[in-house]
Amino acid sequence: MNIRTMIAEDELMARKELLYLLKDEKDIILTPHAENGEQLIQLYSEHQPDLIFLDVEMPGFTGVEAARYITEQSNGNTPLFVFTTAYDEYALDAFEIEAVDYLLKPYDEVRFKKAMARIRKSFASKEKKEEVVPKGNDSLPPNPTKLLIDDGERMVVLSPESIYYAVPNNRMLEVHTEDKVIMSRMTLQELEDKLAGHMFFRAHRSYLVNLNHVLEITPWFNGTSNLTMKDKKRTVIPVSRSASKTLLKTFQV
Repeated sequence: MNIRTMIAEDELMARKELLYLLKDEKDIILTPHAENGEQLIQLYSEHQPDLIFLDVEMPGFTGVEAARYITEQSNGNTPLFVFTTAYDEYALDAFEIEAVDYLLKPYDEVRFKKAMARIRKSFASKEKKEEVVPKGNDSLPPNPTKLLIDDGERMVVLSPESIYYAVPNNRMLEVHTEDKVIMSRMTLQELEDKLAGHMFFRAHRSYLVNLNHVLEITPWFNGTSNLTMKDKKRTVIPVSRSASKTLLKTFQV
């Protein structure tokens, strides 16, 4: 498939560098570029690109603000975003809006190729999900927007996004949302299986976290680290050594 691609970047040299890297990508069709957040929003409505390389720090609307606005207005047909930035601490912003990847300036050609591979994989996965499903009421979406989780004597309906993290407690599972804790009889593995396809990460054998609700990552000792969540308590969750390596690869290949 051809990928309609827009560059949103206020720095001329950075735009030229991206254009140079994109020129040999045969499936890329470039649309007019944007030089600030407001222009991006306007051009997006006119050209409807499939993919946007988006500078985090632009005049007016920041890249994050513009991406959030486009996501809210896209009626489910959201483009893929790749953040471009000179500062790697903006990686968490990429996950806040579920960006497919982010690239550090100055761009590295090998890293760019890896990002393009991830982009094509995302589009291929999206096309597969859009294939016609068998008729009948038994068909369920691959990434359900609602979950049924037992809470004692009742079943609670939750959206995956509302879950911040989950942790076993004795023979129960604590499922933490912004304002409540659900005590479920399911296992952590069962919940992880239900949430496959969403932005959840096994930070530790006892913790499953929603990466969209991570505030910061702090290195600890012996290769381990801690995640600080965005909940009111600013809960700190340990990340094992092996999971820390995977987490860093997730944010920066």
